[in-house]
Amino acid sequence: MRSCVVPATLEGYKKGDAVFQLSLTTVLLLLVGFYGLTFLVSLRIGRKQENVDSYMVSNNSVGFGMSASSMTATWIWAASFYAAASAGYKYGLSGALHYGFWGALMILFIYPFGRRFRQLAPKAHTLGEIMHARHGRSSQMILAGSNILGSGISLMVNFTAAGALVEVLSPLSFIHGVLIAGIGVLSYTLWSGFRSSILTDFGQLIAMILAAIIIIPMIFFQLGGPELFTTGMSRLTPEQASFYSPTAILEQGAPYFVAVLAYAIGNQTIAQRLFAVREDLIKPTFITATLGYGAIVIGLGMLGLLALLAGVQPIDGNLNNLIPQMASSYLPPFVIGLFFIMVIGSLSSTADSDLSALSAIVMTDVYGKNLAKGKPNPTVMLWVGRLTMIVATMVGVIFASLKLDILTMLIFVGALWGAIVFPVIASMFWDRVTNKAFTWAVIAAFTLFLISRFELLPLQGVLAVFFELCASIGGGVVIGLMAFGFFGRTVGIVLGTLTALGLAPFAVGFLRDYPVLLSSLTAYGTSMVVCVAISLRSQERFDFDHIGERVVAFQTTQPVSTTKEEENIPCPVSL
Repeated sequence: MRSCVVPATLEGYKKGDAVFQLSLTTVLLLLVGFYGLTFLVSLRIGRKQENVDSYMVSNNSVGFGMSASSMTATWIWAASFYAAASAGYKYGLSGALHYGFWGALMILFIYPFGRRFRQLAPKAHTLGEIMHARHGRSSQMILAGSNILGSGISLMVNFTAAGALVEVLSPLSFIHGVLIAGIGVLSYTLWSGFRSSILTDFGQLIAMILAAIIIIPMIFFQLGGPELFTTGMSRLTPEQASFYSPTAILEQGAPYFVAVLAYAIGNQTIAQRLFAVREDLIKPTFITATLGYGAIVIGLGMLGLLALLAGVQPIDGNLNNLIPQMASSYLPPFVIGLFFIMVIGSLSSTADSDLSALSAIVMTDVYGKNLAKGKPNPTVMLWVGRLTMIVATMVGVIFASLKLDILTMLIFVGALWGAIVFPVIASMFWDRVTNKAFTWAVIAAFTLFLISRFELLPLQGVLAVFFELCASIGGGVVIGLMAFGFFGRTVGIVLGTLTALGLAPFAVGFLRDYPVLLSSLTAYGTSMVVCVAISLRSQERFDFDHIGERVVAFQTTQPVSTTKEEENIPCPVSL
């Protein structure tokens, strides 16, 4: 492996700063080797004639090891590396813990509700499909639209991260990195869909774990080992040195805690794995993924804390440069290659999940339930899914190449998902929730979010108090839903009510100074109030047995293998 040190050319780097780069040959070998090997692995499960249900959810029969590793790999995406380290650097001891712990909680949170989803619709492909059976088209398309937007932005973020990594650590340009990642991920996901995604996730996770086990300790000892904590603590502010920093809790912990609950319900990549795993393995799968994600991401966040203790200054003050800077400064060339593969593996595992999620949404919610009116042609459906992947990859590459600011779009998606959490969960447990209640709850919550987040109206006087009270109710909704999921309805209602009443005196006059937290909690509180108010006016009662009758497999017969060789291919799980 040949290496060189060149002046940085990326925007955000100071002129003259030296950045370690791998040689062009080395980078091409790593990329071609990684994506080539992944493609060859995916060929082992390819079929000449795919089954549409297998293409989307592996016929609801994935085993424990494969599903747990896929869930973990999918959610350790490119942003996990950079954001976790940034949190550790900015907030100190509690920063990395906040990011990793609440992110892990996101996975665990869906488990109790996931059991209910699978109980009602054992053959489901998307949450939108369940909402179609429960309420109708408008509720379904709200979920489908938010998921398409969210997965599209996630895909773009991962391609952007690939371009940035390649540009920093190799002589190739940003657009080269974006194109290689896009083509590489599409190549092994296109034909077999979700089955390829979960199978390759297993290998990608193993690569990430092995690289992390080597990289994090190596950087730690390069910085001085245990003595770093003795010599570096003086560089921390009192809040950075505290595990209970109020600033870290209000600016990162609480907003992220609220956001991850929305991701748990609103994101198709998690739902797809919920519908794919065998129903009796849901609990161990989600618990294992929770522990795995938390351990790996907290470890990555510690890189930011180590940089803070060592007095490392991010190039040009940009925290996104922290991890590449630490790798290029404190690792030998061979280990930088491992780091390169670790990041490429993390973003690829999420990008292929986004492609699989987008194809399932368009196949099920757009074509299957609406265009085909519930009677889709399986062959056409498969090609709709593959065409969706191709179009999504092209759009993701184009927007990633423009280096657009995606923060605003991410805020919109997070708010929309926050607005749908209570209506979705209530619809699965309460037979009085109507389509009208669901739709207007989401619209009202999203509208008030926009007003409070972007201060479209001045948050002063009575208006500010109104939003702070809505946010207090939202805090009660968050705690109540979590308690309800794990301990039942009575505990959930009691804890939710007590939380809302307890928050109100402290929220008034205080939360207006924290618009991110205020707006997120407002979305939760508003959606609950509107959904309950409209539902109570309805005397209709829904029979939940209808959901299982309406949500069925699209293709009941499995295509038969055409060759003896295909029949004898071993597989670690039922894919």
